[in-house]
Parts: sequence; C-alpha cells; structure tokens
Amino acid sequence: MSKSFPCLVLGLALAATASAAPHALDLPPPAPTSATPAPVTAPAIPATPAALDPAQLRALRSRYAAWQALPEPERARIREAARAVAALPPAQQQTLRQRFAEQDQRFRDGWLLGPQLGQLFPKLQGLFGYLPAEQREPALAILRQLSSDQLAQLSLVAQRTPPQERDQVRSQFLALAPGARDAWLKQNVGH
Repeated sequence: MSKSFPCLVLGLALAATASAAPHALDLPPPAPTSATPAPVTAPAIPATPAALDPAQLRALRSRYAAWQALPEPERARIREAARAVAALPPAQQQTLRQRFAEQDQRFRDGWLLGPQLGQLFPKLQGLFGYLPAEQREPALAILRQLSSDQLAQLSLVAQRTPPQERDQVRSQFLALAPGARDAWLKQNVGH
C-alpha cells in the first residue's frame, strides 16, 4: 500500500463527512460501547444549525456548496472512502481523524476540491491557492477538465514558477484553448 493511500482515504472521507449534507451519507456513527471509548471530537455537523455561531454556519454552507459543486463521480469516490473509513475500528478512525486534523489548514481545505484535485492541491497551491474572485470558478472548471497527466505536469509548473511570475503564468494557462494545453504544459515543464 502506498504512503499516500491512507492520506487519500482519510482526506476523502473527512471531506465527505465535513462537506456533505447530513443525509448524503447513510452511514450511522458507531455506537460507543464499554470496550469502545466515546469519540473525543465533536461531530462534523451539529444536529441543528442553531447550535452554530455565524462563522461556523458560513463554513458549513461553504463546505456544502463545495460538495454540491463536485462532479458525481468524485462524490461517489468520496462516499466509498467514507464507507472504508467507517468500516475501520473506532480507534483507527480516531487516529486517522487526529492525523488529518494535525495537517495544515490549507492541506485540509484542498480536499474540499475532491479526490483528484485534493490529492494534488499542495503542489498546485502556488498557482491556484490564491485566486482573484473572477478567476475562481473558471480555474476550477479548467482544472476539473484536465487529465491526470496534465494535472501532474501543471503541478510541476506550479512548483517551478517563482512567486513573482505566478499571476502571469496562471493567466496564460487559463486563457489557453483546451487543444493548446498539452503543448503549453510540455513547453513550461521543460523550464
């Protein structure tokens, strides 16, 4: 098993439970028993919105909007990952949740983009982590159209682009016609 697989499963499952509507996953939480300690963390989604302060409510709505924006195949992968995590013993689930919670917030937020982009988000963040508002939706749409190979190449471009050139490189990439992306990526990965 690769080192990234547990992180992938955990990220997908936690993004699903944090992003999906309460009814989107038909997985009941494991009932605590005398042999199983009760979870020490609060549930991802409180029973009622009234239990949330305004900032928490905005965050929940934002995560739900991110979930709704995912293509159905991505949501299906997340549901499957959530089932895999739910099938683990409670202690192992808690360990995975704790490891995920210890990660940088930017890393955790990247998983809200879904399995494909979430896994590469730390590498893409240089170019796509801080976008002007008018570029966010078009950039996400373009990133979701890319193949795995194109995303891997783009992550190399993102990592190799100096901070002072990121806006220009990102704008160039976003302005490309779909047929021109491969040539642009090959040219810019070579730098």
